[in-house]
Amino acid sequence: MSEVVAENKMGTMPENRLLISMAVPLMISNFVQALYNVVDSIFVSRITTDEVVLDALGNPVPAGTDAISALGLAFPVQMVIIALCMGTAVGVSSLLSRSLGEGDRETANSTAMHGIFLMLCSYVVSLGIGLFGAEWLISMQGAVGRQLAYGTDYLRIICCCSIGIYMEVMMERLLQSTGRTALSIIPQITGAVINVIMDPILIFGLFGLPKLGVSGAALATVFGQTVATCIGLFLNLKKNPDITLSIRKFRPSGHIIRGIYTVGAPAICLQAVGSFMNFGMNSILLGLHTSAVAVFTIYYKLQSFFFMPMFGLNNALVPIIGYNFGAGKKHRMLKSYRLALIYGFSLIFVGFLLFEIMPDKLIMIFNTGDEALLTLGVPALRKIGVHYLFAWYCILTGGLFQALGNGMYGFITSISRQMVVLLPAAWILGRIGGVDLVWWSFPIAEVMSLLATVFFYVLIDRKVIRKMPEA
Repeated sequence: MSEVVAENKMGTMPENRLLISMAVPLMISNFVQALYNVVDSIFVSRITTDEVVLDALGNPVPAGTDAISALGLAFPVQMVIIALCMGTAVGVSSLLSRSLGEGDRETANSTAMHGIFLMLCSYVVSLGIGLFGAEWLISMQGAVGRQLAYGTDYLRIICCCSIGIYMEVMMERLLQSTGRTALSIIPQITGAVINVIMDPILIFGLFGLPKLGVSGAALATVFGQTVATCIGLFLNLKKNPDITLSIRKFRPSGHIIRGIYTVGAPAICLQAVGSFMNFGMNSILLGLHTSAVAVFTIYYKLQSFFFMPMFGLNNALVPIIGYNFGAGKKHRMLKSYRLALIYGFSLIFVGFLLFEIMPDKLIMIFNTGDEALLTLGVPALRKIGVHYLFAWYCILTGGLFQALGNGMYGFITSISRQMVVLLPAAWILGRIGGVDLVWWSFPIAEVMSLLATVFFYVLIDRKVIRKMPEA
């Protein structure tokens, strides 16, 4: 056991250097991913058509605004896919890193293969959604006409070709879980760059290709994910000696699957709750203003510049805590967590300042020619941005819960924030003051999340952390 720990930097490297070396590549990679998600929306916001569509007040709605709304209407279902991806990956990462910390290579190898197997099973679910439920899911949120058509086309392609995102996430997480975060960013950045390059080509029909519009954005996305999967598989087979991937001796094990989903299931539910929140928020907003979903989508794209790097920091923190928890190194575990809190607050405070100081400049990135986006969007970003001041702590402490095998704490906090507080508050505020008041539901819900997270941290500190013997 001591030999395995000595060979892995998560148990030996100085904590600050370890966290930076693992987190910075992931944060950069996630920032690039956020960039290409924003680039998708920037390109589709420039889609034009001869069709004239009017809002409830008789004002023309640009096709680009409806295209952005379509991406927002498809996003709740994409979040279900992301939930299955990330939840399974979190469970695999937690079990795998703890197994390596304990010196159990056989369980680590089997966990990696189970992760791949479970991702393939999840893809079957997504394929069924794409083939049989895409149009129904978009229309259920209140979409009609051009928004319905755009959203259905986009969602069907994303779901039916989602094998790329499932396998990409797993390949990257296997590299991250063994401390090879620098290698894990190679497939992420490659996929992102390919997506950015292919977006304008497929959306606007460059170089003699057909003009595919919103469908082109979806095809560019899944093509980039597929290429990233191939690169990630190669790196795990050739550059990751801590695990061995082999299908010859693989047999599904109920014990390992339970171990993965003991941590992963709450994470899946936590992510899926976000899907239901987006679904409900889209329905509320469409009932208040035609362009409100576009504003909400723009917010989500912009906030990813700050939250995606935050999740990269969190993804680096989880295996560090899990490894040192398994190895019984309490001091290293806690110091890494505290350092992550400092870095997380610094990052998210920048986002808060930008949302408060220059929301108009941020919205103008998505230049659809729709004045309603500025009218609705500037006060929206300022109000929603307040919740940044609380979210950083909740995200990173939730990572601590996952790494220690208590992902249910994060699930309870998230479902309470989004379903018990956020959606009811948005509905009530919308009834009282219309769309301008709805946005305050985000900081209201985040304050509740902060209080619940602090409460659960006190519990886990008493039950687990304080009882850990120092190795």
